[in-house]
Order: sequence, then C-alpha cells, then structure tokens
Amino acid sequence: MKLVIQINGAARELEILEPGPNCRYRFAQAAERTANVELPEPGAYSILTNGRVYEARVEETPAGLVVLVDGHRFEIDVQDPRRWRSKAAGGGGEGVAAVRAPMPGKVVRVLVAAGDSVAAGQGLVVVEAMKMQNEMKAPRAGRIIKIAVEAGSAVSAGEVLATIE
Repeated sequence: MKLVIQINGAARELEILEPGPNCRYRFAQAAERTANVELPEPGAYSILTNGRVYEARVEETPAGLVVLVDGHRFEIDVQDPRRWRSKAAGGGGEGVAAVRAPMPGKVVRVLVAAGDSVAAGQGLVVVEAMKMQNEMKAPRAGRIIKIAVEAGSAVSAGEVLATIE
C-alpha cells in the first residue's frame, strides 16, 4: 500500500510492504526497512527498529494526526492516493456527515447509539486494524442518525460506520 504522508509539512511517499506487528516498509525509493510494532494501549505504540525501541503517542486532531516520539512533536497528514477523501467533507457546517473506516478491520466497540448527541472529536466507534485499535471520532457536533456497524463485525476501507446530522 502506497501512501503520501506529510510530516510537519514535508511530503514523503511511504510504501507499506507488510503491515504490523512485523512491519516491512520503505520511504520513497530507499531501502526496505523493518519494525516490530506493538500497541500496549490505545493511542500508544512501542516500535522496535534498528535495535532501538521508540515509544510513540498518537492523537487525532481536526487537522490530522499528532505523534509524540521521545519528546519530539510531529504533525502528520496521511493521504491514500487510491481513495478520494476531502478533508472538508463532513468537517463542518450543515447536512449529513458519514464517518468511514480508514482501513479494513474489525469493530471492537460501538461507543454511541442512534439518536445520541455528540460533540466534535467525540469517539464513536473503535476499529482494530493490524492489531492496533483506532477510535473513529465525530468530525463535528451533531446527532447520530445511524450506526451502520456492530461490535465484532468486519469492515472494509471506506465503509460507513456512522452517520451524523
């Protein structure tokens, strides 16, 4: 899977050759690298690469991801060229917003129900992918009009998890 990632504003191409926990990847045309990735708790990753262990904390923000590694802060935006996805879509204003699965996985928990009022950034559904749990959050405040999944169900990339109005 090839991705375009922006790290603190600088674009780089990342190719994931094999997902975790025993990950193989390559940046641009550089040599292949390996890493062992574990998820000791949601949002925290333990990464072993080149004989060194890194502890990374990941937070989802409205602008993208923020990753903290050894006291260094990195602002990350991940773009999958295979999928169309507008950052503005469902990000504000009125109308209906669909919250979609970012990658294939399994629904671990559903945190809200149809009819619930939610705040922007509130967790809606937890999806496990590549042995990592990702909390899908509301892109804006609103009311849940539909939860399209249940705990234990498998989801595909781009599949609608919840709908907010």
